[in-house]
Amino acid sequence: MKRTARRPMHTTVVITVFAAFAATTGAYAAELTSQTVEAWTTYIEATEQRRRTDRGANRGFLVEDVGGGTRAWESLRRGEVLVSEMETRDSTDGGIDIPQGAVHHWRGHIFIPDVLLDDVLRDVNRPLTHHELQEDVLESRVLEQLADGSKVFLKLRRKKFVTVHYNTEHDVRFTRHDALRASSQSVATRIAELRDADTPMEEERPIGHDRGFLWRLNSYWRYEEMDGGVLVECESVSLSRSIPAVVRWMVKPLVHSAARESMERTLTSLRDRVRPGDGRPTATPRR
Repeated sequence: MKRTARRPMHTTVVITVFAAFAATTGAYAAELTSQTVEAWTTYIEATEQRRRTDRGANRGFLVEDVGGGTRAWESLRRGEVLVSEMETRDSTDGGIDIPQGAVHHWRGHIFIPDVLLDDVLRDVNRPLTHHELQEDVLESRVLEQLADGSKVFLKLRRKKFVTVHYNTEHDVRFTRHDALRASSQSVATRIAELRDADTPMEEERPIGHDRGFLWRLNSYWRYEEMDGGVLVECESVSLSRSIPAVVRWMVKPLVHSAARESMERTLTSLRDRVRPGDGRPTATPRR
């Protein structure tokens, strides 16, 4: 597939690469099985159904959906990033088992002051300068421009205990719901872990037969203009190899730390690059 020069694109993809696994799994290969993929598909379908139900229930889209009440809003107004772990349940409120795999599901919120929704959507689609790329994104290119989004290539790096590199491709779609609300989703359609990255020997490991740190990655975004700025939510869902039970107590806190840091970097990098346009936010607060 021909890769075009850099064009406007949405590169704020959460890179939840759980390299902490290396502390116990080292370089041992893992295999992505059909049973793991089937369970992942079930988990994603249930997650997306929950999101559709939330919108259909007229819960305020996003402004009324931030947990924590007044204290959470005060934190967001002070510039803090709120991050929480999530879990999608099945129709009977039971957990969804992922054989030989693990789902990592996180949600983050950030408030961008003194901007309009149009400002945010403009800046997530404009070309980025080199210094604006978040540290996890080494390269970014548009493979295909679509009417409602784009297909993009990202070369990713995650440094946490070990350094892991990936060549990835993503299908990114935007929806403008009304004057104050928009959403987008990014689905990784190809994830290839690299061996000997950034050397003449660089090559892709066989997809699904690598070290298993990142096999799937979806991210879902919502943007809502309100009084004083724009509230942004990112919900990230990724799939990795399972964590061995004997070391789960030790590794899981490291995994959580890496995920929180990744979410915070993604949201703060978005806030840092959004600039006000010609107007000021005038939306009526809905709280």
